[in-house]
Amino acid sequence: MTEEFGSVQVFTGQEIAQANQSQVTAPTVAGNIEQSRAVAEAQAAMVVARMNPRDEIKAYNRIIQSCKRQSLAERAVYAYKRGGQHVTGPSIRLAEVLARNWGNLTYGIRELNRKNGSSEMEAYAWDLETNTKVSRAFTVKHIREKREGNVDLRSERDIYELTANQGQRRVRACILELIPGDIVEAAEEQCKKTLEAGDGTPMEDRIRKMVSAFSDFGVTQEMIEDFLGHKVTGMVPQQLIRLKEIYRSIKDGVGSREEFFRVTQQQSRGEDKSAEEKPTKKQQK
Repeated sequence: MTEEFGSVQVFTGQEIAQANQSQVTAPTVAGNIEQSRAVAEAQAAMVVARMNPRDEIKAYNRIIQSCKRQSLAERAVYAYKRGGQHVTGPSIRLAEVLARNWGNLTYGIRELNRKNGSSEMEAYAWDLETNTKVSRAFTVKHIREKREGNVDLRSERDIYELTANQGQRRVRACILELIPGDIVEAAEEQCKKTLEAGDGTPMEDRIRKMVSAFSDFGVTQEMIEDFLGHKVTGMVPQQLIRLKEIYRSIKDGVGSREEFFRVTQQQSRGEDKSAEEKPTKKQQK
């Protein structure tokens, strides 16, 4: 049995780029060649995907097996505040594992246009087997926000890192729209079980390591104890998991320290004073 793929609608990103342009310019020969190549590659990928359909049972087993790894489980879930409640969700790292093991799915970020100190971007995830595509269009200003004032970015490396960081959350959302919800929930649950079991490290050492990691974000042991309502020595595995989710959220920029921990004015003033007194590179020399 053969299938005809010549009439399949293929997404190349050119449609979005053209829609964003105020004036449509005449296509160049190089542009036509590049678009034809992209269409041919996409059609070929879809043919291969449909010739090798995913086995959902095997894909599910691969996902669960991956979630038994301690290194993934520690980075799989983040937490954020919504309506005064703590909400958790799968991180981009877990989303990537889901996409890789689900199979016949491609995802990524592309820059559609760059002008006036900003980049027009698209994050996408595409199920090649069903030809279902989810995308997010967004604009990234070439600015790094700092407490003392915004800084304009000039180097390609800085711009690339900024756009990639801004695109990660959009890519995660796109992937999660394509993966069945029950598969995502099962993966999260397995990651939590993996964290509860631990890697053989004593609970005291795991707590000490977590407190030390939080100090990089200005979160003290006293602030953690205030959050828990008791000393860190009385922490149970479930609370340690919750703190890991919060740590991941702050590290990835999903949430801020102030959303989860109470910061006193005295602590805030102390941090500002330390920043002012910190010697510059010239002073150190």
